[in-house]
Formats: sequence, structure tokens, C-alpha cells
Amino acid sequence: MLQSYLTTARRNLAKNKMYTGINVFGLALGMACALLIGLWVKDELSNNRFLAGAQDIYFVRVNSTNRNTGEIGTGEVTPGPLQDAISKDIPEVAAATKVNPWMEQLIKVGEKGAKEKGYYATDNFFQVFQLPALKGNPHAALAQKNQIIITKKVADKYFPNTEALGKTLQLNNEKFYVVGAVLKDLPSNSTLKFEWIVNWKDQEQPWQKTWGNSSFLTYVRLRPNTSAAQAERSMKGIYQRYTDKNNTNVPVLQAITDVYLYGDYKMGKPVGGRIEYVRLFSLVAAFLLLIACINFMNLATARSATRAKEVGVRKVVGAYRSSLIGQFLSESLMTSLLAVMLALAAVWLALPTFNELFAKQVTLDLANPTLWAGIISLTLLTGLLAGSYPALFLSGLKPIKILKGKLQFGNGPAVFRRVLVTFQFSLSIFLIVGMLAVGKQMQYLRTKNLGLDRENVVYLPLEGNVAQPEKMEAFRQEIMRQPAVASASVTAMLPVNISATSGDLSWPGKDPNLETNVTAMTVGADFVRTMNIKLADGRDFRPGSAADSSSYLINEATARLMGEKDPVGKEIKFWKGTGRVIGVMKDFHMSSLHQAITPLVLTYIPENSGYLLVKTQPGKTEQALAALKKVSREFNPDYPFVYHFLDDEYESLYRSEQQVNMLVNYFGVLAILISCLGLFGLAAFTAEQRTKEIGVRKVLGASASSIVGLLSSDFLKLVLLAIVLASPLAWWALSSWLGTFAYSTNLSWWIFAVSGVAATSIALIAVSFQAIKAAWLNPVTSLRAE
Repeated sequence: MLQSYLTTARRNLAKNKMYTGINVFGLALGMACALLIGLWVKDELSNNRFLAGAQDIYFVRVNSTNRNTGEIGTGEVTPGPLQDAISKDIPEVAAATKVNPWMEQLIKVGEKGAKEKGYYATDNFFQVFQLPALKGNPHAALAQKNQIIITKKVADKYFPNTEALGKTLQLNNEKFYVVGAVLKDLPSNSTLKFEWIVNWKDQEQPWQKTWGNSSFLTYVRLRPNTSAAQAERSMKGIYQRYTDKNNTNVPVLQAITDVYLYGDYKMGKPVGGRIEYVRLFSLVAAFLLLIACINFMNLATARSATRAKEVGVRKVVGAYRSSLIGQFLSESLMTSLLAVMLALAAVWLALPTFNELFAKQVTLDLANPTLWAGIISLTLLTGLLAGSYPALFLSGLKPIKILKGKLQFGNGPAVFRRVLVTFQFSLSIFLIVGMLAVGKQMQYLRTKNLGLDRENVVYLPLEGNVAQPEKMEAFRQEIMRQPAVASASVTAMLPVNISATSGDLSWPGKDPNLETNVTAMTVGADFVRTMNIKLADGRDFRPGSAADSSSYLINEATARLMGEKDPVGKEIKFWKGTGRVIGVMKDFHMSSLHQAITPLVLTYIPENSGYLLVKTQPGKTEQALAALKKVSREFNPDYPFVYHFLDDEYESLYRSEQQVNMLVNYFGVLAILISCLGLFGLAAFTAEQRTKEIGVRKVLGASASSIVGLLSSDFLKLVLLAIVLASPLAWWALSSWLGTFAYSTNLSWWIFAVSGVAATSIALIAVSFQAIKAAWLNPVTSLRAE
């Protein structure tokens, strides 16, 4: 029986090559997209799940309530003393650790040297993160201030022909460390990003021990059978115990497996983040597969008349309905099998480009039984879904009516096809609107006036000789003497991504209940001029000014927080003690446009800087880079010349959005292509079925254009209906997405108009080819049988 099904299916598929080709190619495209997105989604969901005991590891965030508005903000950086307080006071915590956000330091072994990312971490790091070691004892090594833990990648790079354990390397061209342990390389689906780890105490500064400065990442491992809710209850008053009773900060725990996916918080609760894109593209994968299945169903039901006699004969000679259903489903499953083979080949070819575009290391591991289970499930699901309606419909035809020639299908199949085409194009139009709207928002992000000038700005890490306070200013002055350089300044953080916060701000007459958690950064002279930030009042920090060492720059948001219309000259108390406000900067964006502009205080502490910002003369970037390289080698010969563009750093803030933009564009185009394949096949079949009608119309004087219009109008009506149905849904979905940005573009009417015109034009092209071909057919040929 099964062999008979397969033989008949093979003959039918071979007999109707065009329809088979459309079905196989359409299903293959849908399956390939679904497989690619499935691999991407699996990789996204697997973040940090490789960690041993991941279910007990949590990232510590901090909720802070604004007493004036009642709003609860959530931050990811914590003060230095919090980790020790948690370890001491919270019985539910087995171990706690803190790290600095990763930094790049120069690693040298002999003459070989390069920048590598790493952490300074506290002793308990390897109690929280039980990472597999290839050599040595990482926990014991981290307890020693003269030892360093490196990954296998670093070991192979600097000790290629020898054992790395026990060897010596130099960090940051200063201190020598003994390799105490070698770790297995971290997978790409890890939020921990490091190649080396050194004991925290080897770089600890006095300011890192204060509760008022939040710049570090804190992690905890809970004791077995302890819930995060229990630990949070114990931590609720920890800030108040160590600072003051009016402090509104409260630590909250986020599962390490959720850190990557749930980064957006509202009123102290996780509300989304990367997980929204996972859901979105899971839905897109389902849409694309559904569109491909709709093609199959449409063509199968449209061709039902040509299969009706076959069904009638089979039933007359004794075939049961179940056997007919089996026959049609076998054809569907064979088509699905051919499609999945083509899809696997397409995925294999596309993966290198896909990984490069989306910074992934996704592989098509054909030795993985889970992958094969997914492929088999996809094949069966697609085959059964695509073939279900045609099988049930055709197997239910009455044999007597078929063989007497009195078979009438009624409006049912035609209405069903119209519904499917409308639904198919609704999904496609939804994706076209998404392509345009996401692209518009990305353009808005690129061109938005941030309140500072990020163009023609290069930044260099300050390290080695030029990180020393006595040489830092001389280095800056020499850079500024270069003809291609307009200005230069030093800063602790990059101005497009300032993450440090402080609650230390106060001023005479401040309401003791007023929340003053502000963004804070230390800078050097000429910062405002270098970044071309507009001053509402006052002046910039001056180089070498002793008075400015106890002065502050604030933004307009801070002035509003203070309730001061003219704050220049007023006293405030902050990191450097009591000092005067010397300037008020117009508000500028200091992080991604997902966040609103917050109060900002700049302190003049150039020796605490990590970057040199260099504004180049317009059109002289190459000359400026050459000059920077020359001066850097003179001042810092032991370090390689490394530079980055501030524009690139700003773009990196929107890496997720850029990936979404690419995914929407690629899969939106594929959705339209798959839809048009089905429309092309339906138009071909419709033209074939109406050949004699077209011949009669031409004999009676109908023009070719009227016949094209006749054949095209039915399909175009469905596309127009799809536009009407898809537009409100697209508006709602995209409004929700744009709502995740504090600053966003608007959903212009032209987006929907262009989407509608594009969909209509594409559909018209797909249909008109067959319509024109039928319209130009000689009526003698079509009517000869009559």
C-alpha cells in the first residue's frame, strides 16, 4: 500500500512539473527561513545555560524609587561595598562576587603583545561561576595577587608550543603575573566576556570602597533550595543599614539565564528586552512557513478539478476515503521531503553569511539527534499542514457526480482560496510595513541630534605612560598641536554611553527627602569644546586650573532637579567636596535613545581618565590618525597604537536593532517572494481553466488589455483587502516596539501607503505575466476543440 502511494505520488509530481517546482521551491524557502530562525532562536535562548548550577546564579540589579514621582528605576551597576555586605549579612547567599565591566589590557610575553578583554574580580568569582579549568586551580590562583587566570585561546596564542601553566606574562606593560590556571574558552552564548582574570585587590582604589559610587557588576550564587524571593527579602534593607534610612535603593535578583533576554525594566520589574525579538522572529518563522503551506493548499485546491476524475475512478473500483487521504498526504509529504532537502542545502550555504551578519556561531550539526528530531518534525508538520485540506476536500468528492460530468464545486473552494491568499498577503504586507518602519527608526537613530558632536571624533585608550597623570596632559597638549586636530580632552567614560551613577549630590537648602541619584563622570579640560556640547550658561573646564579641581559642570536636567533657574556660581557638594557650578550644559544624550536624558554632573579629575577624545578637522581624518600614531609611539612606545571612532561606539548601542532591521528586511523580501510564487501558480492555473472563455471573449471583440484586467482584478481585490486587514495590526505592533525607545520617530502614513503600493505592484507583476500570456493566445487555438 505504502509503495503504491509513493509510486503514484512520484508520477503525479513528475507529471505536473511547474506546480511541483513552485510547491517545492516555495516550501523550501519557507523551511529554510524557519530553520535559520530556529537555529538563531535556540542560540538566543541558550545564553548562560552552559554554566554549572546556572539555576542558582543571579545578577544583582538595584531598584531606586524617585520620591517625587514614585517611579522606580532599575540599574545594573552597583557600589563596591555591596558585595561584601551581601556576603556578610544575607544567609541565603552561598557566595558573592563583583567585577568591573570588562576592560582591554595589553598582554605581553616577550616581544608578542596584544589587547585582550578581561576582568578584575574578587576572590569568590569561581565559587559563583564554576567554570571548567583545563589546567590549575582557578579559585586558588585568584586568591593570589601575583597570579592570573587565562583562557585556552590566550594560552594557545602566547604559549603555542609549551605549557602555559606556571609561565609569566606582563599585564598592561606594568606588573608580571604567573599563569595560575587555564580555563576552557567561553562559548559565544555567554554574557561573561573575558580572556583573563586578576584579583580585584590588585587595582582597588579608595573611591571603589564607597557606597555613593556605582560602577561594578555584582553576582551571587544562592544556597541550594533557596529562592530568589527569600534572598531579596533579606537584602531589602541593606542600603539603609550601611548608608542612611532615607536611601531608597533596594537590590533585586535576576536569574543569570535571563540577563541577556530580559534587559528592560519598568517600575522595578523586567518587561522585556532581547526576548521580544526572539518572540517576534519565532512568529516570523511561523508566518513564513504558513505562507509557504498556503501556496501548496491553494494550488492543490485550485487543481482539484483535474484530480476529480482520478478520485471518481478510484472510488468506483473500491478505494476507501482513508486510502485517498493517504494518497494525497503521501504526495504532500513527498513534496515536503524534497523541500526540506533543498532547505537544508540552502541553510548550509547561508550559515557563514548569516553568522557574519548577526555575530553568531550557529552551526548545522547534523550529528545532533535533537536537530534531526526538529527537521523530521518540520517535514511532517509542513507536509500534513499543507496537504490536509486538499486531502480532505478531494477525498470527499462523490464518484457518481464526477463520472456523469455533473460535478459542481460551488463557492466553497474558491472562497477558501481567497481567504488563504488574503491571509498570505496580509502577513507579507505586515512584514513590508515592518521593513519600512524599522528602517525609518534606524535612520532616526543615526541622524538624531544628540546634543553633542560624535562625528570626526576618535578615542584612544589611556594606558601605560600616557595613563600617568604627569604625562597625560603633556600627551594631550602634543596631540592638540597637530594641524589636523581641532581639540582633545580626557574622560573616564565614553560620552555616548555613560553608565556610572551616584547619590552623593547635595546643595544648600536641598529637601532631605529629594532623590538625587544622578549620572556622573570625571573629565579633563576642554571636554565641552571637544564634544561640541552647547552651554546654556557658564564655561568649560580650563586646562591646569587649580580652581576647577573643586568645580562642577551640570546639565539642564540637574538644574531642574535643583530647582535653580541660574545655578552658575551656586555651591553643590559632590565627589570633590563642596564646590561651585561653573557651567550648565544643554541636555545631551549620554546613552542609547531607549533611555530618557537624566541629571548629569561632571567632575574635573583628569587623572581618573581612561580615554583620550580627539576631535579631528573636517576632511582630515587620515592625516589626524597618522599624527596620532606618531605621537602615541613617541609617548607610549611599549603599547600598540589603538584607536576607535566614537560613531562606531554609538552604533554598537543599537546592535540588536540593527540585527532586527536586517532580519526583517531579508525575511520580508522572502515572504513576498513566496507569496508571489503562489500567486503566479494560481494565475497560471486560472488562465489555463479560462482558456476557452478568453477565446470567446476575443472572438467577440475583447481587447488584450480588458482580458488582462479581467484576470488580474480578482487577485488585486484580495491584495487590497489584505492591505486593509494588515495595516491596523502592523500599526499596533510597531507602535509597541517604538514605545521601547524614549525617543523615536513616528509611524508616518506614507509607510502604509508605500507598503500597499509595493504589495499591489508586486502582485500585479506576478499575475500579469500569466494574464498577458493568456490574452495574446490565438483564439483559434483555444476554441479548436469546440
